[in-house]
Amino acid sequence: MGESRASISPTAYYTGAVWARHGLSHPALSSVRGRLMYRSAQPAMAIAEALGGTRLEDFLLTRHLLIDRLLVEAVERGEVSQVIEVAAGLSPRGWRFVERYGDGLTYIETDLPGMAARKRAALERVGSLGPGHRVQELDALRGDGEESLPSLIAELDPSGGLAIVSEGLLSYLDRESVLDLWRRAAESLRRFPHGLMLSDLHLGGESNGLITAIGVRALSAFVRGRVEIHFEDEEVAIAALADAGFDGAILHSGSEIADGAGGVRVIEATVRGEGAGS
Repeated sequence: MGESRASISPTAYYTGAVWARHGLSHPALSSVRGRLMYRSAQPAMAIAEALGGTRLEDFLLTRHLLIDRLLVEAVERGEVSQVIEVAAGLSPRGWRFVERYGDGLTYIETDLPGMAARKRAALERVGSLGPGHRVQELDALRGDGEESLPSLIAELDPSGGLAIVSEGLLSYLDRESVLDLWRRAAESLRRFPHGLMLSDLHLGGESNGLITAIGVRALSAFVRGRVEIHFEDEEVAIAALADAGFDGAILHSGSEIADGAGGVRVIEATVRGEGAGS
């Protein structure tokens, strides 16, 4: 499992370059390595587009913006005042949300120690870090103890709603690790008045065909490992989320914000807190 966890990091550099290129990020969150990876991917992306498919870049942008939209809606409904982004990599989401909501939002970015240190240094240069925006080491697969999700969540204000966000993480974990992460997230969210989990997900029934195969192989090449697909269809995924302890779940489609992006799926799973009204 250690090898698969380490292999996630290369995608952080590539996606960091994508966000920067499209004006979503701060220059400090981009890197020379990411820009080189971005340029090297362009021939393959051009082939996919010529075949009528969606470029990996467009897929990533749609996924990112759909998660953003759902998180904005939850914050502005007053349901969420605290956010933990798991395996945040070089995502600019924390920086942008803190810029937008200021003291009204606590945003904690987490990752394994090497990437967390890099992210913390970048955000220090930006001047974004403070009591309401910090970076902490976290191993998403650790069930308890130091650097675990339950340990971090125990530090938060139980009177404010919490969102747990991940982007691009689940595809690199085996099925049992995904289910275990969901169970721990649902249990931990139960202590808040409103609990929300947002995450992308690939479905097997929507991952057939030449265009999708090109995209999956491109992702696999970047992470130097297999990209996992855990559920065949929406019904099976929703049932698994219910079994993990979530009270409600919706699988949003990328077509909600971009034409032809139906292959992008984002989970919006909710938990009714112990002190919440019925």
